[in-house]
Amino acid sequence: VDPDDVLTKEEQIYLLVEAKEKCQRNIKAQPEKIKGPSCPPEWDGIICWPRGSPSQEVSVPCPDCIYDFNHKGKYCSAFGTWAMALSINKTWANYTECALLFSSESRSHQKEVFDRLHLMYTVGYSISLASLIVAVCILSYFKRLHCTRNYIHVHLFTSFICRALSIFIKDMVLYSGPTPGDTDRIREDELRGPLPGQRGHLASISLCPQVGCKVVVTLFLYFLATNHYWILVEGLYLHSLIFMAFLSNKSYLWVLIIIGWGVPAVFVSIWASVRASLADTQCWDLSAGNMKWIYQVPILAAVVVNFFLFLNIVRVLASKLWESSTGKLDPRQQKLLRSTLVLMPLFGVHYVVFTAMPYTEVSGLLWQIQMHYEMLFNSSQGFFVAFFYCFCNGEVQAEIRKAHFRRLLALDLGQQERPGSCCCAG
Repeated sequence: VDPDDVLTKEEQIYLLVEAKEKCQRNIKAQPEKIKGPSCPPEWDGIICWPRGSPSQEVSVPCPDCIYDFNHKGKYCSAFGTWAMALSINKTWANYTECALLFSSESRSHQKEVFDRLHLMYTVGYSISLASLIVAVCILSYFKRLHCTRNYIHVHLFTSFICRALSIFIKDMVLYSGPTPGDTDRIREDELRGPLPGQRGHLASISLCPQVGCKVVVTLFLYFLATNHYWILVEGLYLHSLIFMAFLSNKSYLWVLIIIGWGVPAVFVSIWASVRASLADTQCWDLSAGNMKWIYQVPILAAVVVNFFLFLNIVRVLASKLWESSTGKLDPRQQKLLRSTLVLMPLFGVHYVVFTAMPYTEVSGLLWQIQMHYEMLFNSSQGFFVAFFYCFCNGEVQAEIRKAHFRRLLALDLGQQERPGSCCCAG
C-alpha cells in the first residue's frame, strides 16, 4: 500500500507547482527563434503545452500532476497564436472532458467522502488501540500466561499499537500545514505565476517540509510493514507446531523477533535511502513512481506466504480429521484449527485482491466501496485480534477469574480482621 494513494487538495497543489517549475525550465531550454509562424510553448496552470503548428489542434498526454484527467485539447491558429477566451482575455484550452479539479461541486463531494473515511478509520483505530493496550497489559501482568505463544501475541499486539499511533501522528503532521482557507485562495492566476513585481500566494506556503515530516512517513511505513510481518510470524509459529517442533522452544523466539521487527527495517531503510537520493520531494507521502515497490513487494510476499501457510495448516488438520477413527481432532489440534481459522479471514486475502485492483476515479462507486472496506477493515483488525487472542482465550479468562476471586477473598478477610468489628458486652 502507498501511504494512502489518495491526493488531498494540498498535495495536488504541490504537484502542480512542481509541474509548473519543470515546464518553465523546459521552455527556457528551447531555442527562442523559430522559422515561420508557430504558437509558443506555455504553461497554462494545468498543462505544459509544447510549440504548436499553425491551423492545427495540439493534443498532449494527460498530465500526471492532475488526478483523474482523461482528455484535453488546445487550438493553434493560422497566425501562430493560441485560441483565446475573449471574455477573460486568456488562451483557451478544452478541458470539458477533464475532471473538474477546481469545481466547488467536485471539491464538496470529495471532501464529504474523505471526511467520512477519516472519521471511520479514526474511530476504528481508537477502539483497536484501547483494546490492544488492555490485552498487552493482561498478557504481561499474569505470569502464568508467559509462554512463547503469548510472547508472539504481545509482539503482534504491539505492532498494531505502533501502526495506529503512527497513523494518528502522520495525520497530525501532514495535515497541520496550510488551512483549507489558505489553499482556497490559490487560483489559476497564481498557478500560472505572479505578475512581475508581485509575490504570489504560493510563496507563503511552505513547499519544503522539514526532516521530521519525512521521518514520520518513514516510521508509518515501517510499522505498517512490521504489522504484516508479525502476522507472518503468527503463521510461521502455527505452522511450526505441526511440522517443526523446535520453534516452540522459547530460545528460538529471537529468530521470530528478528523476522518481525528486523526484516521490515531493512527494506524500509532501503526505500528511505533511495527516496532521499532520487526523489527527495515534499513529505515522502506522495507516490514516487516505482519506488513504492521497494516496500510493497516484501509486504505482499509476506501476505502471500502467510496465506499458503494457512492453507497448508488447514490441509494437514483436515487430513488428520479424515484419518481419525473418532472423527474428531485432539484438543491441541482443535486449538490450532481455531487459531488458523481466526487468522485466515482477517488477514491476507483482501490485501492481495485490492493490491491487484487498480484505482479508479474518486467519484467512482468501485473506488468508494474499496476505500470504505479497507478503512473499516484495517482500522478494526487490532480490536478483533485482541478480542480473539486475548479476551476470548480460556486461559486468560481463567486467570482473570482467579485474580478476581483472590481480590474478593482478600477484601472479605480484611473486613473480618478489622478491629472493632465485633461487640463486647460490658
